[in-house]
Amino acid sequence: MPVNINTRMIALLGKPLSQSYAARMQNAAYRAADIDMVYFYSEVENDHLPDVVNGLRYMSFAGFAVTKPNKVEIMKYVDEKDPLCEKMNASNTVVKLPDGRLKAYNTDGMGFFRSLKEEIPELKVEESTFFCLGSGGAGRAICSVLAYNKAKKIYIANRTLEKAKALVDDINDKFAPVAELVDMADLEVMKAKIAESDVIMNNTGLGMISSPDMTPIPKEYLRPGQICFDATYNPAKTRFLAEAEEMGCKIMNGLGMSLYQGAEQIELWSGKAAPVEAMRKELMDILSGKKEV
Repeated sequence: MPVNINTRMIALLGKPLSQSYAARMQNAAYRAADIDMVYFYSEVENDHLPDVVNGLRYMSFAGFAVTKPNKVEIMKYVDEKDPLCEKMNASNTVVKLPDGRLKAYNTDGMGFFRSLKEEIPELKVEESTFFCLGSGGAGRAICSVLAYNKAKKIYIANRTLEKAKALVDDINDKFAPVAELVDMADLEVMKAKIAESDVIMNNTGLGMISSPDMTPIPKEYLRPGQICFDATYNPAKTRFLAEAEEMGCKIMNGLGMSLYQGAEQIELWSGKAAPVEAMRKELMDILSGKKEV
């Protein structure tokens, strides 16, 4: 769609962004729904985040999206927070309100949950144990929504133990007492807790296109029949998912999560229904290597 004086902008703030398909999916949705907005990338990390956010306040933005490593940091620079987002203490979506104030939301968790129920319909969340690797913004959103939906148990591990403990404490205090800390340095405990779990979730970013040969855990820790999820969707099958499949696990990547969280973002920014099927088709075209037209 042509950009004009009335076009409202959306920027994705994070780094790295070379692996992201968000702009292509979002802009295809705007065309399909006749929404006069344009979505683009802006690589920025925590150190320059306040300056960038302050600039966006005074420009023609409907809001902005937030990704790694800014999802927790952004909470310092908004004026208002959706109640669920405030409990999570992480945001991936900021809406510029009519009076110019910035309101934070989080669509990641519900995007993940809708995708999980759609791709693994037989899974009973309230009877399942989850193991979360990574306690950043995506991990916070996903674990919060799982706790909200009565997950039986959630083990949380992170390279920095203090960050994992902070998420465990937040889940137990604000949602339900179901989270337990796991020290990644204690390999025997890690292995035992992973073996005990029904769903293993990689929210660390390891395995993205910038680190394709990396995985957060050895494949020998997995057992057949487990469900393995990777929040990454580029590549479509990370090393973690490829090795999980070799071990007889069911696998799912972050594509469905991206689709549904993006649809909710569009509705928050525009006030219009998101064209989910047009977005799904664009994602499928991306995965098949079809060029943008």
